Amino acid sequence: MIYLAESGSTKCDAVLINEDGTVFEEIKHMGFNPFFHSSDLVFNELSKIETIRMYADKISKVFFYGAGCESPYYNEIIAAGLRKVFSNATVHVDHDLKAAAYATYNGNPEIACIIGTGSNSCYFDGNELFQEVPALAYILGDEGSASWLGKKLIAMYFYKQLPKEVSEDFRNTYKMEKADIFRRVYNEPYANVFLASFSLFVYKHINLPIFQQIVKEGFELFLKTHVLSYKNAREVEINFVGSVAYHFRKYLFEVADSLGLKITNVIQKPLEGLINYHIKYMKILENSEA
Repeated sequence: MIYLAESGSTKCDAVLINEDGTVFEEIKHMGFNPFFHSSDLVFNELSKIETIRMYADKISKVFFYGAGCESPYYNEIIAAGLRKVFSNATVHVDHDLKAAAYATYNGNPEIACIIGTGSNSCYFDGNELFQEVPALAYILGDEGSASWLGKKLIAMYFYKQLPKEVSEDFRNTYKMEKADIFRRVYNEPYANVFLASFSLFVYKHINLPIFQQIVKEGFELFLKTHVLSYKNAREVEINFVGSVAYHFRKYLFEVADSLGLKITNVIQKPLEGLINYHIKYMKILENSEA
């Protein structure tokens, strides 16, 4: 049996796959990012899940793709926790960007992009994956992402740039003063997830031009900074995964079109494509143990 997981910083979608390629069980749990989460936390959180406790010893292979898993050092933080849970398994940990590339790959070279809690991109030709520019995370980068939108919204609220009724709704919804937000952003862990949570407010009021404009601004920054950094951006497929890309896809397509870019696909949940890639191209079922 195989455990396959695609994780952001906020949430993780995972499946248990039988040796015949069928999905035995779908599992949702918190996302693990080695920048913010320890090996012990990975072990403790997964150990709380009944399905995982029941079948952990039957898992022979683990494939975990997660935000922040971008180097051997950070990958090992997650891998160590996974090995404590799945003691009989070979554990593979890699970047969520690779998961995005695998999930959207259909045999043609592509630029695979993530816009969810954070944002990132890569070029994938079916064999090699590379980045022209790096992702700089929520403080320096993550253009167009949920955390980026959260930062913009909070700033607009305190700078009194929101319409009066929207400002009142923000105040009534969150009931937080500047000191509360500063503490959550500057003094407490998981600031990126906290900031990203405010994107729901943007979605709630997306009918307002002011919010349509900041969503478009974020997408334009992302496309100009990341996608157009690839010289053949207008010649290959451009695919997206992530909740922000999906839920605001109308504006993503509009901005891409204005820049002469053609988006092929936007996927909210890449797990199905990720499963298919592993079975078709990586042949993970060969020599698997039940």
